[in-house]
Amino acid sequence: MPYIKRGGAKIFYSIDGQGPPILLSHGFSATSTMWAGQIAAFKPHYRIISWDMLGHGESDSPDDPSLYTMDGTVKDMAAILDACGVDKAVIGGHSLGGFMSLAFHLQFPQRVRALMLFNTGPGYKSDAARAEWNVTTEKQARAFARKGLAAVGHSEEMQLGKHRTALGLEHGARGMLAQSDARIIDSLPHITVPALVLVGEKDRGYLAAADYMTGKIPDGRKALIADAGHAANIHQPAAFNHAMGEFLNSLG
Repeated sequence: MPYIKRGGAKIFYSIDGQGPPILLSHGFSATSTMWAGQIAAFKPHYRIISWDMLGHGESDSPDDPSLYTMDGTVKDMAAILDACGVDKAVIGGHSLGGFMSLAFHLQFPQRVRALMLFNTGPGYKSDAARAEWNVTTEKQARAFARKGLAAVGHSEEMQLGKHRTALGLEHGARGMLAQSDARIIDSLPHITVPALVLVGEKDRGYLAAADYMTGKIPDGRKALIADAGHAANIHQPAAFNHAMGEFLNSLG
């Protein structure tokens, strides 16, 4: 299996198909296996690069909390593209992976052909709202410390993959899922590439975020997937793939 290395830790990625490159990032406590339906559908025409974030799936879970950061994750994404010989790609992700895709664009806009933001949000302008979010992420970290992998959620995207240990998820909740500023949400009006903003109609926690991002990103294009929740690509794979395919086709 191919890996990159950071701080002595191995980070897993895979490549499927041939054609224009797409980098897909999973959500928190999920793994790259959540993209199986999209890999099967799009690999005949696209080069799909998927990966496991530090502390997730086949990637290592080092006992160094300082390695689990947004900036470190973004640099992992860039290093994976480098390892694949890719200068520029469509950058897409689910939930935390969508947030990291926005963070990647902020740091490496020249490497982004387009964005695909699935059931995700851009963070918070309000310090109070951000603090409330971080209370939740700390509760998740403590649950992993107390219960181990039994604390992994029961939603479909989380159950598809397996993790080696709960340690990486504990550190990841504190260092990757928690937020410290408004850099990402403030960057939305400055995104100059096309962006697909997709959300399941039953994913009530992210409906307002989808509308906000569509309104703020100059070329933001919303797709609402009927009868789907947070894991829209798993709940309604045909509708999800149709929306994704239409967007990719529009890029020329």
